Amino acid sequence: MGSTRERLVPPMPGSVLWGWLGPLLVAGFGAVLRFVNLGQPHAVMFDETYYAKDAFALLTFGVERKALGSAEDPVADRMLVAGDTRIWETCSPADADPCPLFVAHPPLGKWLIAGGEQLFGMNPFGWRFAVAVAGVLSILILARTARRMTRSTLLGCLAGLLLALEGLHFVLSRTALLDIFLMLFVLAGFACLVVDRDRARARLADWYVASPPSEQGPWLGMRPWRIAAGAMLGAACAVKWSGVFFLLAFAVMSLVWDAGARRAVGLRRPYTGALNKDAPTALLASALVPAAVYTISWAGWFASPLGWGRNWAQAVSQGPVFFVFDSLRSWLSYHVQVLGFHNGLSTPHDYQSEPWQWPLLLRPVAFHWETPQSGCGADRCAQEVLGVGTPVIWFGAIAALIAMIVRYAAVRDWRAGAVLLAYAAGWLPWFYYAIAHNRTMFLFYAVPMIPFMILAIVLAAGLVIGPAGAPPNRRAVGAALVGTLTLLAVANFWWLHPVLAAEVIPYGEWWRRMLTRGWVGPG
Repeated sequence: MGSTRERLVPPMPGSVLWGWLGPLLVAGFGAVLRFVNLGQPHAVMFDETYYAKDAFALLTFGVERKALGSAEDPVADRMLVAGDTRIWETCSPADADPCPLFVAHPPLGKWLIAGGEQLFGMNPFGWRFAVAVAGVLSILILARTARRMTRSTLLGCLAGLLLALEGLHFVLSRTALLDIFLMLFVLAGFACLVVDRDRARARLADWYVASPPSEQGPWLGMRPWRIAAGAMLGAACAVKWSGVFFLLAFAVMSLVWDAGARRAVGLRRPYTGALNKDAPTALLASALVPAAVYTISWAGWFASPLGWGRNWAQAVSQGPVFFVFDSLRSWLSYHVQVLGFHNGLSTPHDYQSEPWQWPLLLRPVAFHWETPQSGCGADRCAQEVLGVGTPVIWFGAIAALIAMIVRYAAVRDWRAGAVLLAYAAGWLPWFYYAIAHNRTMFLFYAVPMIPFMILAIVLAAGLVIGPAGAPPNRRAVGAALVGTLTLLAVANFWWLHPVLAAEVIPYGEWWRRMLTRGWVGPG
């Protein structure tokens, strides 16, 4: 029994205490970086002009509502920074209700931002609190997931540390946008599936030893970790629709893992077994649970008569049955409008970029830019929040991803395949929108790919260091190389930190941190 179980589920070496304490310490380090001066700059940055207001509207009305001003004429922005929350327009002098607002993204991410506003007020710290929490949680989850995948606490902590030092993740953990929540739920769904893989394989190994042989193997139960993964991926879709790419990819990946486990124990019909025994519960986890989570996230819209396209009065007047039917019809009509918006979004933007540019960090987004008159000890000062990744990590990830392609082609390492699939799910669909729809896109759309880039680096680091039985000199050289990469990442993040965190610095110091002309704003 021991050999079969250990072959399917290698034991986790090291201390259980350090398996938690190490990742928690790394997450604590990331928390310090993200929460220090979280309220600075004391301004509305980039698309915070939408999400901070939408979140406050959800608290006030249960749905998003139109605020004064716009991104081009930010009247409401100035009011919010000044602490004045009387920002809602009215439809007419005779109508006290603010106007309905068409929004392009589901409500969950904005509800999370609203939680911070409820706790800490309608101010920059309040509307950025939830994104900072999401960033810290993702560091902890990645560290634990990498530990499980590599069977190494050290490599798990390395993954968490690299995420803590990743510039784009850092900026989005301090800016009230939706993408960090999308990344968190995608990573959490992946993490749940990795745990489910271990649990299912352990159960299959126990069955194999204790039961007579069969062609397909047993049903492995309801598998709560797989259901939890479905809930997390449903939440990802309830933040942004691009979560569906990961939902579909991970559903296939999980079934392939099931078939691989059945083949590994020697079953004669592993793929039939996976379809007959595992697919029905996989359907529950990858379809019904995500759909339920997504629908529940719209509860405020269903409950309020004020939402865009709600048709509440018409639905109520027809009785309970027609209320449900008419509400669903209005909801689906709203989704059709949103789909048309996304497919037709091709308005030129100074900071837009194409998907092929993202891995090379060719065109980041300036979330905030000012030229203060003083405060830097020089004649000319600069203050910026530049949404850009840490180049050492991003360029190292390119090499690591190539190594994962070679690794998977050579030995079919499931970890390499999982990382490559997740990276592809976050990247390749955008090429379709670039080619077919000429859609306006930005570098920060790539943030869900970052944990999987780092997993690729960590898996490659494990190969460089070598297994426990490798010659000591080989492991020492490998550890030195990995340590050097880590120190370079620390130094690179430290060098960029002033332009990631809105520090007021001399203009010359700011310019020296611009890696290419594409990092500089249009002016």
